[in-house]
Amino acid sequence: MAAPQKNRSVLLGRLPLPERNHLADALRTETVGGVLLLAAAVAALIWANTPIKDSYESISTFHLGPGALGLNLSVQHWAADGLLAVFFFVAGIELKRELVAGELRDPKAAILPVVAALCGMAIPAVVYTTVASSGGGSFQGWAVPTATDIAFALAVLAVIGTALPSALRAFLLTLAVVDDLFAILIIAVFFTSQLNFVALGFAVLGLAVFRLLLWKGVRGWYVYVPLAVVNWALMYNSGVHATIAGVAMGLMLRCHRHDGERVSPGEHIEHLVRPLSAGLAVPLFALFSAGVSLSGGALSDIFRRPETLGVVLGLVLGKAVGVFGGTWLAARFTRAELNPDLKWPDVLAVASLAGIGFTVSLLIGELAFGDDPVLSGEIKAAVLVGSLIAAVLASILLKLRDNKYKKLCAEEDRDEDQDGIPDIYEQDDPAYHLRMAAILEAKAAEHRRRAEVASGRTTGDDGPA
Repeated sequence: MAAPQKNRSVLLGRLPLPERNHLADALRTETVGGVLLLAAAVAALIWANTPIKDSYESISTFHLGPGALGLNLSVQHWAADGLLAVFFFVAGIELKRELVAGELRDPKAAILPVVAALCGMAIPAVVYTTVASSGGGSFQGWAVPTATDIAFALAVLAVIGTALPSALRAFLLTLAVVDDLFAILIIAVFFTSQLNFVALGFAVLGLAVFRLLLWKGVRGWYVYVPLAVVNWALMYNSGVHATIAGVAMGLMLRCHRHDGERVSPGEHIEHLVRPLSAGLAVPLFALFSAGVSLSGGALSDIFRRPETLGVVLGLVLGKAVGVFGGTWLAARFTRAELNPDLKWPDVLAVASLAGIGFTVSLLIGELAFGDDPVLSGEIKAAVLVGSLIAAVLASILLKLRDNKYKKLCAEEDRDEDQDGIPDIYEQDDPAYHLRMAAILEAKAAEHRRRAEVASGRTTGDDGPA
């Protein structure tokens, strides 16, 4: 009698075709958004380091909004507290979808990305704390290097043209979703100012109304958009960071499909809002947050000051070691395992990409050092430098694996029977094997015909021309 086999969950394995198509659409939008984010960051740096830098400061600090409602904010704050709520709303939908339809729906499969994300946040925090304590610096920025910017990471992949397998890209996206979840918790727990319980109570009530309307099946953007704005404003005035309202509303959307539905409401709304997030909200946040002075003295100070050095080392070293080490530990000591077609250098390359911590790292830096504008600017510069170094190192590793990636992608996309469905998804379909047998027989017949023609020409027989 054969010994029972352990059921291991293969993470980074072949995704179901609908999940793969959804992932491809999401990645295309994120990649375009990442390129726009990169362009906005470069524009901000140029603007803040040229003779017209005073105009950048004037626009960033210009206040507008109804003061009676506690919303007379600077342009920079509107970008960080308002526009990023859209980004976190999409992150909430992504998290909900991963929980009900993605890798996180299976606890055994979810172990690996969750452990990798946790280690990928804990180790950078330890690195920052160690560097800051050894140099007598502030511990306030411990959370700055813990975040991963998925849009920026995918933009790097698009720029260097690496053909990552879809499953490995799925791991990066899943890792970033879990990373976003814990970043949200960090913001909510550690960077919440003095609470206004009246505003918080009304915010909770507004979210309950939002959930009730969804449960009742009420439709119409003219209902939900004004309610979402009210919930955001109440959350902002409560002392809890306003982006938490976006996450909460995203998590409330239904992301599983009922019978007869082509897409769930969550997927539909994500499809509508994601371009707004990736193409407008995040680039504008980058434009008004990444504009820091990068003079020679400022750049050298990054590697001399303990807080900024801790951020750089946390992103470059801590993230890579944490994500890679967490993945290895989960694969070694749990039932999750890597796809046999993938190698650990692939995971190391993605772990290095996780060190690109742009958007959320800049936000946490502002929250941690908002009362010290000089140090806040230096922390932003450290985030930019650390993310750049991580991107360069990851690009080198990805280029070294380029041939492997291309081979895997070619195998995934192979469609011998030309029916529009990759063959790898049809290997268990009897009809597929019949079609493939017919194709192979036709190819063999063509090969025999060509051999006969060549033989006739060689012997001088009167064969076909």
